[in-house]
Amino acid sequence: MTSKSVCLLLTFVYVVAFVESVDIGKMEKGEIVPDVIDKIPSEVLKVIYPSGASVELGNELTPTQVKDEPITVNWTADPNTFYTVAMVDPDAPSREDPKLREVLHWLVGNVKGGDVENGEVIAGYRGSGPPQGTGLHRYVFLVYQQNGKIDFKEKKIDSRSREGRLNFSIRKFAVNYSLGQPVAGNYYQAQFDDYVPILQSQTIQ
Repeated sequence: MTSKSVCLLLTFVYVVAFVESVDIGKMEKGEIVPDVIDKIPSEVLKVIYPSGASVELGNELTPTQVKDEPITVNWTADPNTFYTVAMVDPDAPSREDPKLREVLHWLVGNVKGGDVENGEVIAGYRGSGPPQGTGLHRYVFLVYQQNGKIDFKEKKIDSRSREGRLNFSIRKFAVNYSLGQPVAGNYYQAQFDDYVPILQSQTIQ
């Protein structure tokens, strides 16, 4: 490889790193820091839904688009390392009055090497269901690197159930299991649409 090629490669790597750094900074602008976490993760988590909708650092999606569990959740994962993947809503019942912060929408632990599908489901995926008239809610995805396989003590939560989801704190959960700061993250925003009453009708307590 010529010196010119090396320079071009290094420039490309720098530009990509700079652009990703600027992008992930949107989590701070969206006040994910400090509302949910204390520090911005270094990597943007790639999340795509069966509807084709993708999570793009604060873009608006509809509850209809995100009603099913994501089919793609990608980050730079070590194949021999375990991770925890979480999704929370800090804006319940509204961003102006977040007295139910946070609502837990998804929690999967002991994810080995990025294989979310075969991780340990602690809380089954529950799509966005913001009440009518409460405006936009933020839905935050976070990935934590575990120190090893964990024996989680939490009661398992069915995807249709609201039990154990309200007033959840991913901060406290991370402290309890020594997860440190998240290594990857992303978020979207959503507000009420016609799918929300359907989601509520399928809910069990």
